[in-house]
Amino acid sequence: MNMIHPLCISYRYFLLLLIKILLLHTAFPKFASARVPLTACRSYCGNLTIDYPFALRPGCGHAGFRNLLFCVNGILMLHIPSGSYRVLDIDYAYHGLTLHDPTMSDCYTLDRSPNGRGNGFVVEPWRAVFLQPDRDNIFMLLGCRSESPLFQGFPTKHLPCRSIVSGMSCDDYYRCPAWDEAGARSSAYGNSNPPECCAVEPAAVRSLNISHLQCEGYSSAYNVAPLRPPGPGVWTYGLRLSYSLPENNEGFCGSCRSTGGVCGYDQVTHDDVCICGDWNSTSNCDSLGLTAMASTTEISLSLANLAAYGLFMVWWIYQF
Repeated sequence: MNMIHPLCISYRYFLLLLIKILLLHTAFPKFASARVPLTACRSYCGNLTIDYPFALRPGCGHAGFRNLLFCVNGILMLHIPSGSYRVLDIDYAYHGLTLHDPTMSDCYTLDRSPNGRGNGFVVEPWRAVFLQPDRDNIFMLLGCRSESPLFQGFPTKHLPCRSIVSGMSCDDYYRCPAWDEAGARSSAYGNSNPPECCAVEPAAVRSLNISHLQCEGYSSAYNVAPLRPPGPGVWTYGLRLSYSLPENNEGFCGSCRSTGGVCGYDQVTHDDVCICGDWNSTSNCDSLGLTAMASTTEISLSLANLAAYGLFMVWWIYQF
């Protein structure tokens, strides 16, 4: 009967132990590391606090607001397809943002050009469910051509340019000093004779694309106070936006924060994740599981490594 030498058996066990260590170290290298440091998500830009759902760093905040805000020389900028806008305020209590557009007209200056200066406010279709103009914001389009979509297909008595939002309208806007030098001002309506100012609610147009609407410029004002502002000279000019999160996100960030985590998202799948120091969770920092620590891609790669090492281990042992 053939006998296996004791040294050969000991050598086999040594190899098994060594391979197990290699498997644990190399098959799951990313399971114990979060993509984003725990203290990196909450930040500041100038005097503005950047907090969930917004962020300046990839992986922080909510995926619906990724690649949206940038801090440039201490000035917070919001970037979307229609341009870049300075962020004046973020109201986390009422889910609002206030923006300044340098190409926008106000009560003292009419910024108009034949081809339009600036592009109004247009967000990506996928982002529109997260970010849109506030219902208390009024858009006043200036010098729109008769061929504009605003004047096509409406019944004769439907006057889309005479919207009144929070006590503001074009009839009031005509009283601004800026119109004294402009000369013509008309509230007439018709395909052949459109008004100089066309006031619309944000919900009346899918996006405020000045080029598409064939206008020369625009002004925007908002009023969040319960009282009507006394006149256009004291209106608050700018873009007031509302942001929201999907219903399935309800309570996620609160649960994550209550267990010591930081709210973020997976940069591959864009799913919500709770950043818990040296690992990520799909719920909160009190739960720990395989799916909480690694993305699907990472798990697949690690399992492939595991299978390869397993085959190598079987081949090596049976060489003795």
